[in-house]
Amino acid sequence: MARLERIRVFPVKGLDGIDVETSTIREGGTLAYDREFGLVGDDGEVVNGKDFERIHELRTDFDTETGELSVGTPNGDSRRFALDEDDERSRAGDWFSDVFDADLTLERNSSVGFVDRPDMGPSVISTGTLEAVASWFDDLTVDGARRRLRANVEISEVEPFWEDRFVGDDAPAFTVGGVRFEGVTPCARCVVPSRDPDTGEPLPEFRTRFIEKRRETFPDWADPDAFDHHYTLMIIAGIPETDRGGSIRIGDEVRVVNR
Repeated sequence: MARLERIRVFPVKGLDGIDVETSTIREGGTLAYDREFGLVGDDGEVVNGKDFERIHELRTDFDTETGELSVGTPNGDSRRFALDEDDERSRAGDWFSDVFDADLTLERNSSVGFVDRPDMGPSVISTGTLEAVASWFDDLTVDGARRRLRANVEISEVEPFWEDRFVGDDAPAFTVGGVRFEGVTPCARCVVPSRDPDTGEPLPEFRTRFIEKRRETFPDWADPDAFDHHYTLMIIAGIPETDRGGSIRIGDEVRVVNR
């Protein structure tokens, strides 16, 4: 039976994710703590791994109970910032500005977060999909694929590319526990998945190989018209307003339902 295997949120956009046992759906339809904080440049745009390759060198952790962000650099420098406090966020922004040699502020959005698609919700992938992608590359592990692709919700006990069935005309929806997920769009990938999540080193021919294998393994149950190209993986789902405020938990049963 399909079940919720993993919930991963990314408290600071672009930095490491954390696994949580349970998560509440925010009023904006995203998961609590996901991209709640973002580094904003002097042009007003939120930055991420596409902007700074050095972001991969940072190791971070976040304590949801205390709101404390821990950051470590390759040279052994480590810092802690209590992000619930305005002055601490300002101090963190100054520190990241020095690291990236850019004018940055650390800002907060607790209703939706600094997600790429604020009108949508969590990203969804299956464990089977991660296993398939890892098999396409000699030096890629399942956890390496997981860290590169950065999904919020991972579903186990289903076939690879299970999530593809939930986008397109007449696509079904699914529930996790009591929360309804409706597929909105496939997730087009950027340069970040091609990079080693620890070093930023690119995997040779990643995009070419990925597209080739994605085309070969594209499932019969997916609607090809819902996909603009084959450099896509995982889906972005929407949570109906009636289900916001609810929560999901590791081990929850996952059921396919009609729209």
